[in-house]
Amino acid sequence: MGHEVTRLKFSHRDRQDFREKVQTCLDALTTVLEKAEAEIPSPKMGMEIELNLVDENCDPAMVNAAVLADLAGPNYQSELAQFNIEINVEPRHLAGANLAALDSDLRASLDLADARARESGGRLAMIGILPTLREEHFEQKWMSADTRYTVLEEQILAARGEDIELSIAGVPLPGRSSAERLTTVAQTILPEAACTSVQLHLQVAPGDFAAYWNAAQILAAAQVVLAANSPFFAGKALWNETRLPLFEQATDTRPRELRNQGVRPRVWFGERWITSIFDLFEENSRYFPALLPDCTPEDPIAVVAGGGTPDLAELTMHNGTIYRWNRPVYDPTDARAPLRLENRVLPAGPTIVDTVANAAFYYGTLCSLARSDRPVWTQMPFASAEENLRVGAINGFDSVMQWPGVRAVSPQDLVRRTLLPMAEAGLEALGVDAALRDKYLGVIEGRARAARSGSVWQRECVASRERAGQSRDDALRAMLCEYLERMHSGEPVHTWSW
Repeated sequence: MGHEVTRLKFSHRDRQDFREKVQTCLDALTTVLEKAEAEIPSPKMGMEIELNLVDENCDPAMVNAAVLADLAGPNYQSELAQFNIEINVEPRHLAGANLAALDSDLRASLDLADARARESGGRLAMIGILPTLREEHFEQKWMSADTRYTVLEEQILAARGEDIELSIAGVPLPGRSSAERLTTVAQTILPEAACTSVQLHLQVAPGDFAAYWNAAQILAAAQVVLAANSPFFAGKALWNETRLPLFEQATDTRPRELRNQGVRPRVWFGERWITSIFDLFEENSRYFPALLPDCTPEDPIAVVAGGGTPDLAELTMHNGTIYRWNRPVYDPTDARAPLRLENRVLPAGPTIVDTVANAAFYYGTLCSLARSDRPVWTQMPFASAEENLRVGAINGFDSVMQWPGVRAVSPQDLVRRTLLPMAEAGLEALGVDAALRDKYLGVIEGRARAARSGSVWQRECVASRERAGQSRDDALRAMLCEYLERMHSGEPVHTWSW
C-alpha cells in the first residue's frame, strides 16, 4: 500500500500537498514507463493469500500477533483483524513445471503457518468468509496492532460522517423458497476483515497493460462463479460470493446521499474499457480524495532526471486505498518491468489444488484474451461485463451471462466451450508443461461440469444439516469443521460430498 504510515492526524494543507505530489508522481511515471521494457518475454506471476485463524471450536482465534512472531519471515504479514494473516508467494515464471513448484511451495508455507498457529491455540482456515464470524467479532479491540489500520479506519469513518451500513439480500438455500437478508450497522471497518482473498499478480509491459486489464475485466465473472467460496456472513445465507458486496460496503466512504448522487465507490469495477494504464491512475487521482495523505521527501522528477527509478510513494499509497477488482500496481523494485496487474476477485480456498487451478485458468485465459486479434471487449459493452460479475457473484452457477456471439449463456457452457480452450492455448503459449495444463485445467473442467464450487458445497452442507434439525449456528460450525478436514485432504472441491 506504500510507505508505512506513522502519523495519526492530517491537516487541510497535508491533503493539498498530497494531491499535488500525486500529480508530480504521474508526470514522473510517464518517463519511467517510456524507459521500461516494451516487452516482457517471460513474465512473472505472484500470489497473496489471506487466511483466517480459528480455535478448536472453529470460532475466530485472535492470535495473529503470536503466530506472526513465531513465523518471523517477510512472506507472512498481518491483516486488518487479529484473526487474519497473509502469505505472500515469491514471484516466478509460469513456464515449464513452475505450476507444480507453486503447488509444493504453497503447501509448505501453509503447513508451516498452520503448525505455528496450532502452537498458539489456533489453526488456519482457507475460506472466503469465515462462517462462524459474528457481529461481536467486529469490535475495535479485535483490530490488528498496526498504525495504518487505525488511521485508515479513522479516515474512512470521518469521510462517511456516520457508522457503516451493511445491507445484503441473499438467494434462497437449496430446498428453501425465501431468501435471507443482512441489515446491520458497524462502528468499525472490521467487517472488511471477513473478506479473505487470493490475489494474483502478473508483470505486464506498459504497452500491453490496457489489453490485459480489459481482458481481466471480461474474465472476472467466470472467475467468481468457478471459485465462489463465501456464501455466509454473520449467520446469514447471502450471495454465492458475498465478499464482493461486503467489501464494497465495509470500506465505503460515501454516506447515503452521495451514493444516491452516483459518486463512485472506492471498491470499484470501473466504468469503461481503457487504452492506457494512465487511464486508471488518472481516474484514481481525479475521482478519489486521499485517505492517507502522508508525503515523503522524494522528488520523483529529480530522481528520473538522474537516471534512477523513483518510489512514487504517494501514487502507490493513494492507489492502495482504491480497491479496483483488477488494480494497476507500480513496483519500483524491478526497473525493467515496474508494472503489475493485481487480480482481486478470487476468494481464498478451498484447497491448494483448487487455488493453483484457479491461477492456471486465470493466467492462461488472460493470455489468450489479451493477445486476441479481435478482442472480446471490442464486441461487448463495459456495462455487460460489470453486470456479469454482479450476477455471477449473486447466483453462481445458476447465473445467465452475456457473451458476444451467443448472448445469454450459462457459466458452465461458457467455461467448457469457450474459456477452457482459451486457457489451454494461453498456458501452452506461456510454456507450461502439457501434463500440468491437463491437471489443473482438468480441475476447472470438473468444477464446471459438476456445477460445484466451495460456495455450492457450503450451502448444500448447511441446508442438509438444518433439514436434519440443527440450528444455524450449529450447522455453520459443523460445516466449517468438516470443511477444514477436507481442506487438508487436498481433494478438489468438486469431488466433495455432503
